[in-house]
Amino acid sequence: MFKKVIIAEDLDSINLGIEQALDDLGIINYQHAKYCDDAFLKIRKAVQDNEPYDLLISDLSFKTDHREVKIANGDELIQEVRNLQPHIKIIAYSVEDKGYRIKSLFDKSGIDGFVLKGRNSIEELKKAIHLVLSNQQYISPDIASAIKENNNYEIDDFDVLVIKHLSLGTPQDDFTETFKELGIKPNSKSTIEKRISKLKDFFKANNTIHLVSIAKDMGII
Repeated sequence: MFKKVIIAEDLDSINLGIEQALDDLGIINYQHAKYCDDAFLKIRKAVQDNEPYDLLISDLSFKTDHREVKIANGDELIQEVRNLQPHIKIIAYSVEDKGYRIKSLFDKSGIDGFVLKGRNSIEELKKAIHLVLSNQQYISPDIASAIKENNNYEIDDFDVLVIKHLSLGTPQDDFTETFKELGIKPNSKSTIEKRISKLKDFFKANNTIHLVSIAKDMGII
């Protein structure tokens, strides 16, 4: 079993649940941090002291307050930790349900598990810890289904161009003329409208502004 664990989570109630899960598994050496910066500093010090953590359990979203931070969210923390300590096991524990974002964490940041917060998440977390310990991946069943569905649609260069022009404030009615001037095909109004609609469905965006915000968070644009 893991010998040394760090939890990055800003809500006390969630921390208590995670700690109970660790206690149930016989893991007694764990620490937690309410800020990503603090979690990273603890992990870096542990590496420097040659007493590294075996496992990071991290939320993805952290509420902002008066404190200025360098690492604003779990996505950034996970990437920073992976760069610092490549072989540490990482489980994301979050309410995030966007398949593309979660798939990106596996593909780009190499997380080992994702547990969706919910009614049965503590038991899922225990299962995830066991599987990750044995070098297997774990994804909550609901999210696994979403990722499987999203695998049927891959973001391409045209999608990125569409989102980029939305972010620049290009009105949808002007897309056809703008794309024609730039030599971008396809450029018909119906094709562009259908692509924007598909992207909103894919990212579960409420509107184009939300779509652009998600794309920026994901580093797509």
